[in-house]
Amino acid sequence: MTIKNDKPRDMDTTLIHAGRDPQRFEGAVNTPIFHASTILFPDAQSIRTESHPSGNEYGRNGTSTTRALEEAVSALEGGERTVTYPSGAGAVAGAFLTVLKAGDHFLIADNVYGPSRRFCNQVLSSLGVDCEFYDPALGGDIVTLFRPETRALFMESPGTATFEVCDVPAMCQAAREKGIITILDNTWSAGLYFRAFEHGVDMTVHAGTKYVGGHADVMLGMVTTSEKLYPKLKQTAKNLGACAGPEVCYLALRGLRTLSLRLPRHFDTGLKLAQWLDTREEVETVLHPALPSCPGHEIWKRDFTGASGLFGVVLKDYSTAAVDALLDNTPLFGLGYSWGGYESLIIPTDLGKLRTATTWHHKTPVIRIHAGLESYDDLRADLEVGLDCLRSTN
Repeated sequence: MTIKNDKPRDMDTTLIHAGRDPQRFEGAVNTPIFHASTILFPDAQSIRTESHPSGNEYGRNGTSTTRALEEAVSALEGGERTVTYPSGAGAVAGAFLTVLKAGDHFLIADNVYGPSRRFCNQVLSSLGVDCEFYDPALGGDIVTLFRPETRALFMESPGTATFEVCDVPAMCQAAREKGIITILDNTWSAGLYFRAFEHGVDMTVHAGTKYVGGHADVMLGMVTTSEKLYPKLKQTAKNLGACAGPEVCYLALRGLRTLSLRLPRHFDTGLKLAQWLDTREEVETVLHPALPSCPGHEIWKRDFTGASGLFGVVLKDYSTAAVDALLDNTPLFGLGYSWGGYESLIIPTDLGKLRTATTWHHKTPVIRIHAGLESYDDLRADLEVGLDCLRSTN
């Protein structure tokens, strides 16, 4: 006799077991990689109704590998259903196109990821959607921007360049009262440190390229939502012909299994670096939500259970040549886009070009750091050399 344990599981355990069913695949611990385009149906009736016993219908719409990842991500995010995309930017586009049409008014936080902003300005606007950017610090006052035709509200908390934290519960409550759909880019928390659906969000977007993959070798996006919104979300992905490859889904599943072990290391190292940098004479301020000086810190403290390894540093008034000397003399920090992998990264950012609804008040250079899994002592020593070069070059 098998006795079922109905006790709720910790997230550590959930991440190990979600999306796995070894007995379906000859006892294999990991769901295999299914390379498939054509799926053969057992009989005429099943192909007429597109009801294959496996749940598959055509490779572009996903296989058992895809569904295993989607089930696991749903468990991570706390939503009901997930659709995968070939990239985070693709997931953003899919989420927006699911809920918006010509004539709709769309509210977008002014601190969003660059590709999200470009999609709004270059694609949605050309399709007749009225895109309005707003101050991410508005909180419940977002109601002042609502119109009868407002269809959706997009948040990114914290922003991946300026790191302000939105009051997501207050904004979601205000939107829900008006029947407005809320979408959150939850990549920074990896879905682990911010429980979006428990705070009222209708749909989350997540770049699996970052912490879920965790090894700088996959391009992947995910959108998680409710059963109610899922059919249209899935149909949008079908209409776009968007599908994540089976190897990518497999690698993301492998990364997901160790997420709750890796992310605390990113959190710990990133916060230590942020606190140390905040004491340096070369630094004007550090943009890290776990620091009391960062806008939205109290909201972060209330709503989040941790932080990732990504944060910003506003330097004092140094020349471009001096900043380049810093960037070129920190060899443990790779110069490259993205973040969330095991490796540390550093890039310069021009935040003045990324705001339209609010003014970026800092006029001095800004760098963005991703703390990887290297030793904190080694990373700090590396930055010390870079900061010495910064000072000596100015």
